[in-house]
Amino acid sequence: MTSVVVRDVTVGDRAGRAVHVVDGRIAWLGADADALPADRTVDGGGALLTPAFVDAHVHATATGLSLTGLALHGAGSLRAAVARVAEHSGRAPTGTVLGTGWDETAWPEGRGLTRHDLDAVVGERPAYLARVDVHSATVSTALLDRVPGITGLPGYSPDGRLRLDAHHAVRQAAYGSVPADQRRAAQRATLAAAAELGIGTVHEMGGPEVSSAEDLAGLLELAGQAPGPRVVGYWGELSARGGLAVVRELGLAGAGGDLFCDGAFGSHTAALSAPYVDRPDTSGNLRFETAELVEHLRACTAAGVQAGFHVIGDAAVDQVLTAVAAVVAELGRDAVRACRHRLEHVEMLGADAVDQLRQWGMVASVQPAFDAAWGGAAGMYAERLGVERAAACNPLADLVDAGVAVALGSDAPVTPLDPWGGVHAAVDHRTPGSGMRPFDAFDAATHGGWVATRSEHAEGPLSVGAPADLALWETTGTLSAVLAGRLRPACRRLLIAGTPIGDPR
Repeated sequence: MTSVVVRDVTVGDRAGRAVHVVDGRIAWLGADADALPADRTVDGGGALLTPAFVDAHVHATATGLSLTGLALHGAGSLRAAVARVAEHSGRAPTGTVLGTGWDETAWPEGRGLTRHDLDAVVGERPAYLARVDVHSATVSTALLDRVPGITGLPGYSPDGRLRLDAHHAVRQAAYGSVPADQRRAAQRATLAAAAELGIGTVHEMGGPEVSSAEDLAGLLELAGQAPGPRVVGYWGELSARGGLAVVRELGLAGAGGDLFCDGAFGSHTAALSAPYVDRPDTSGNLRFETAELVEHLRACTAAGVQAGFHVIGDAAVDQVLTAVAAVVAELGRDAVRACRHRLEHVEMLGADAVDQLRQWGMVASVQPAFDAAWGGAAGMYAERLGVERAAACNPLADLVDAGVAVALGSDAPVTPLDPWGGVHAAVDHRTPGSGMRPFDAFDAATHGGWVATRSEHAEGPLSVGAPADLALWETTGTLSAVLAGRLRPACRRLLIAGTPIGDPR
């Protein structure tokens, strides 16, 4: 038996508290006491103690490659983005140039990157630069030449700006060229960054179009080697294509995550019921037939395995819910509710869809930072969808008020690992009335991640018997004060299963 006491902390709005941890779980929580038996004592110095955050949607390798390599987030112009590429290429003169985060929406040049822009600075090197939503990318001529048949795939453009199947193919080629040691270093960087931010668990969204089963297995192995954030793995591939086999082989949480039923608004690939305002020639794209989704859901539900789907546009949400309804009719509501199937992003849904999620016990895995970055009457969503449809996106308050299980995530590297920022963005929604109440948002960013994996503790994350995944924050204020002031305190100490991670600040 191992035991730890964390003393002199503020829990919620109550100072002078202590937590006794035995064998990784909370054994007692109450007024501070010196007589508690423990192998180790952690002095909180009056700091705020909370459950550790859970980031419910992460791509660890891509995030780490961005943290350690070429990030184009915040580049204010095409010229600035190209300059960053040139600088990075000079620093790292060999291998594939990998970058992510460019967003042409407000660039003064009025266009995004092309392969000619890249060729001018990378020469004959392969280069893959993902747009900020990672549902389209610009690639160099050298990378195009490495992918046989690329010109015949949907989404191909001769200027090197690729979407749909063409994008998935070049992404696989680009990330497949990353050496194993670079992948492992990227994964370590992501887990280290998560720990510094008080994130105790990340939900890794793997899949054949995102990474590889070997990449996911390596991340799970890395997470199990040393104390640090937990990794909960998902694999986004249809059961008919081997998805369930991967889930069983790797012991994953579910056969879902980024199972791409559609794309993203920014790349005009999210599937809509009516055309895009700024591109009336398209309504985006559904990637599967409904019958394929029914088959996948049936197989997962019959096996008691959680399924999950990447859905952003209303047409994609409606398609998946139609498939769920078919499986409910066949296998029964209780069987479907027991699996707690997930919808990732689920940005565009109305009252009927919210009610279906509630009835069928589904999880809404959402990213409030999307609304903070692209919502509002003058944001990218309004440009793509029109003001009225944009204002209806991400109805977080409706989900919570209906009793739908909600988990917050970042979709890093699309938006950064930033748990406090995600909580505050969920509250300060750009559409009045659509934001969450502060404590609901905090709960969705902590306990909600455990609910999403069907592993929550019945009495909540700070109760006797719950796993002792805890965070100490550089503030002596209360949780109410942090939420009210939109504060972002630094993490002083992260504890996973009661084990302190790293050195104290």
